Amino acid sequence: MGELLVIRHGQAAFGSDNYDRLSDLGRRQAALAGDMLRQMGWVPDLCVTGTLTRQIDTATGMGFAPDETHGGFNEYDFHDLLRARFGGEIPHDVRADRKTHFRTLRDTVLAWQSGDLNGTSETYQGFAGRVEAARASACRSGLERVLVVSSGGVIGQLAARAVQAPDAMMMTLNLQVKNTSFSRFVFTDKRFFLSEFNATPQFAHADTAVLSSYS
Repeated sequence: MGELLVIRHGQAAFGSDNYDRLSDLGRRQAALAGDMLRQMGWVPDLCVTGTLTRQIDTATGMGFAPDETHGGFNEYDFHDLLRARFGGEIPHDVRADRKTHFRTLRDTVLAWQSGDLNGTSETYQGFAGRVEAARASACRSGLERVLVVSSGGVIGQLAARAVQAPDAMMMTLNLQVKNTSFSRFVFTDKRFFLSEFNATPQFAHADTAVLSSYS
């Protein structure tokens, strides 16, 4: 059986005009994640990221230059979903306040999944389909260890799919995923299982625990 290790990108620039870049904390988190993998002696046969800057920079900061990129590992466009919900302009408190943002995003994604959100650039079914295509590409025959750097929604989708959970569980899992957390899956040509979800061994010590974040 092969092993797929999916790591969420480091903390990005929440609330800024360009979310798709790592914060200083995000770069420190990436370095710690890479150090942890080397301490574990975990060496991938293949490293894949989405095409987003925060994903690629996390892999590079970990010390693993991507062998491939696959757009299927990109996050859903949450700004697009929120603009669709609010008629083009995202309210200031939704953009700036973390609690308001994530509470609103949860409700918006649930509406998106159920088909009640109009005018989005991507349907939920399209998102789920491209994530599955990316997973199948990464989990190909002959590979024993595959490292993927992706985003919280993708990881939530992969975990929900692996345990055959209802669509709504994707968002519940999404909101739990910490920056640079490890989610581990095992795979064969026909099967795909969740082995470990949202683990952060790199933050287990008092001197690194303060570096943990969700967004």
